[in-house]
Amino acid sequence: MFEFDQYLGFLAFLTILTIGFWLMVFLMTFVIPYWIGGSIMERLKEIREEKKAKQDNA
Repeated sequence: MFEFDQYLGFLAFLTILTIGFWLMVFLMTFVIPYWIGGSIMERLKEIREEKKAKQDNA
């Protein structure tokens, strides 16, 4: 059915496909929500500091 070099190529393809799949799962479940949440928290902190600076100047 398969010769040895075709078998190794198929295994390499499956390995790369599996690594890509789990990398995508990791990015979609942990990294991107962490990144979005951090940027929202940072923006809220900047808004609070702007309000505090306006109150101090007024």
